[in-house]
Amino acid sequence: MEHPKKNRRSSASSNRPNLWQSRFRKGLDPLALRFSSSLGVDRRLWLEDIEGSLAHLRMLARCRIIPPRDARKISRALGEIKSEFAAGSFPPHAISRDGRFSAEDIHMAIERRLIDKIGDAGGRLHTARSRNDQIALDERLYLRRITHDVLAALRKLQSAFLSKAEVNPDVLLPGYTHLQRAQPVLLAHQLIAYVSMLDRDHERFTDCLKRINRSPLGAGALAGTSFEIDRTMVARELKFKGIITNSMDAVADRDVLIEFVANCALTMTHLSRFAEDLILWSSEEWGFAEIGDAFTTGSSIMPQKKNPDIAELVRGKSGRVYGDLIALLTVMKGLPMTYNRDMQEDKEPLFDAADTLLDSLNVFSAMFPTVKFNPARFEGESDYLLATELADYLVSKGMPFRKAHALVGKIVLECMSKNLFLRELPLSAFRRHSVLFDKSLWRILHLRASLAMKKSAGSTSPKEVKKALRRWKKQLRP
Repeated sequence: MEHPKKNRRSSASSNRPNLWQSRFRKGLDPLALRFSSSLGVDRRLWLEDIEGSLAHLRMLARCRIIPPRDARKISRALGEIKSEFAAGSFPPHAISRDGRFSAEDIHMAIERRLIDKIGDAGGRLHTARSRNDQIALDERLYLRRITHDVLAALRKLQSAFLSKAEVNPDVLLPGYTHLQRAQPVLLAHQLIAYVSMLDRDHERFTDCLKRINRSPLGAGALAGTSFEIDRTMVARELKFKGIITNSMDAVADRDVLIEFVANCALTMTHLSRFAEDLILWSSEEWGFAEIGDAFTTGSSIMPQKKNPDIAELVRGKSGRVYGDLIALLTVMKGLPMTYNRDMQEDKEPLFDAADTLLDSLNVFSAMFPTVKFNPARFEGESDYLLATELADYLVSKGMPFRKAHALVGKIVLECMSKNLFLRELPLSAFRRHSVLFDKSLWRILHLRASLAMKKSAGSTSPKEVKKALRRWKKQLRP
C-alpha cells in the first residue's frame, strides 16, 4: 500500500504541471507549453537558482516568515536537489516528459522537485518573491561568476602575447596603415599593442562587475512585498555589494546583460583583428609566421595546404557575438515597464556570447605559443619605410615639415622610377633636391636606425619596448 503522505506530495506537483494554474479552467496547450518553455536554455542556471533560493530561505526563517521546521526541510531538500544536478541524476521526468519540457523554466522544475520531496512545505519557499526577481537574481549570479572567468582568460592571453614578445625582442617588421607598408616597428611593439587593448577589455569587465554585483531579490513581481523581509541580508548572504533599491527597476531592466555582451563584442573585435594579422603573416606572401600543426588544418583536395582555420574561426565568431548584442538590444528596446515575457529571450544571446568569448580566448591562449616567427623575413627589405625619417632629417636642419614631406615624395618617386632603394641613390642625387643633405644622411638610412631614433614615450624604439615589457610583466604578475 502506498504511503498516503508520499501520495500527497506526488499529487501536489504532478497534477499541476504549472504551479500558477489554479486560476485557469484549462491547462496550457502542449504546443503552447513547448513554445513558451525556456527550460532547455535556462536549466544551466540550476546552481544559481538553488544558491539564491537557499539565501532567500535563510532570510525567511530569520524573519520568522516560515516555520523553522519547514525551513530545515526545505534546506535539506534543496541540498539534495543540488547534489542531483551535480551528479547528473536530477530526475528526467522533472525536466521533460515524452520529449517535451514539463515545466516552463528552471525555477518551476526545481520547485516541483522540491514539493515532490517534502510536500506542501516546499510551497513555502516562494513566499515574498516572484519569478521576476528570481530570474534577475540568477542572471546576476551567473554574470558575476562568468565575468571572473573572462577576467582570468583575458589575463592568460595577455601573458601569452607578452611571453612571445619577450622571446622575440629584436624582430623587425613593417608597420602598416591602410594595409600598405608605413614605418618599421618591432614585432614586440605590435604584440604589446594587443596586450594593451586586452587590458582595456579587462578594465571594462571589471567595471561592469560594479553594476552586476547588486541584488534584485525582494522586488517581487514589480511592487515589492507586504512581508517584512530583509533584502540586505539576502544581498550579504550572496556576497552582493548592495541591492537595487527600486523594485520596478530591479525586474524591468537587463542593462547589465547588455553591458556584459557589449564588452564581449568589443573583446571579440580585438581578437578578430589579431586573428587577421596572424592569418596574413602565415600566408606565403608574407612568410613571416607559422602556426603550429595542432591549430591548423589541411585541404580535402590540395595536399600542400596548411590552413589557419582556428584563427579564421575566431575572426568569424565575432559576428555571432555582435548578433547576440543586437538581439538583446532589440528585445529590450520597446518594452513597457516592467517585466514582459519577451525578456525570456535574453538568456540565449547571453550564454552564447559568454561561451563564444571564453572559447575564443582559451583557444587563442593555447594556439599563440605554437606560433613561430621568421626573424630574418623583413631585414634589408624596402627602405621606403624610412621616408618619414628622411623628412624628419630635413626638418632637423631647418626645413618646414610640409616642404620636407613634398620633397621626399619626389625623391621616393625618382627611386621607384629607377628601381632603386633610397640607400642606393647617390648623395649627389639627394643634393639635387636639397643642399641640406650631407654625409650624415647615411646614418639614418637603415631600418634599425629608424627604430633607435624614436624618442617619444610608448614608441617602437628598443628602449621604450623594453620599458613596456618590464611594466607589463610586473602588472600581469599573478
